[in-house]
Amino acid sequence: MRTIVLIGMMGCGKTSVGERLANIVNSICVDIDLEIVKNTNMTINDIFAKKGEAYFRELEKNTIKNVFTAENTIISLGGGAFENEQTREFLLSNSVVIYLETSAQEIFNRLKNDTTRPLLKNNMSLDNIQNIINKREINYKKANVIIKTDNKSPQEIAQEILSEVKWKK
Repeated sequence: MRTIVLIGMMGCGKTSVGERLANIVNSICVDIDLEIVKNTNMTINDIFAKKGEAYFRELEKNTIKNVFTAENTIISLGGGAFENEQTREFLLSNSVVIYLETSAQEIFNRLKNDTTRPLLKNNMSLDNIQNIINKREINYKKANVIIKTDNKSPQEIAQEILSEVKWKK
């Protein structure tokens, strides 16, 4: 089976779903944000604050290419990673990309007390979340599969993904 890549907004469940999916199919899940933190010894917030978003996006693009395997891996991307055209084209050509579509209200409910999200740090509002979704959705919807996540558990979403994708190890 080709690698599965999970995309979507921050708070949509990519990490939780990726871990559940990896457990079900006895594979590994690579979380790109966690890889960046591990490789830089800096939090995502610190990278944004000290080096800027452009620097972070370059790190993100390189990390994706460095960890990518063409088979039997689940990769959870950061919310903005799929905005990079080179990354998007590479992943669409070499993996099954799944967009975890989540409403702005659901994301707000999940993240309202989370201070670790750089793009929401100074403006945690429903309007700001909706604006980010509006900017990114044109690319998110290029995914091979779209799964709506509102009111579903990570386990339910993982099972839904498996029913959409034929996984062979």
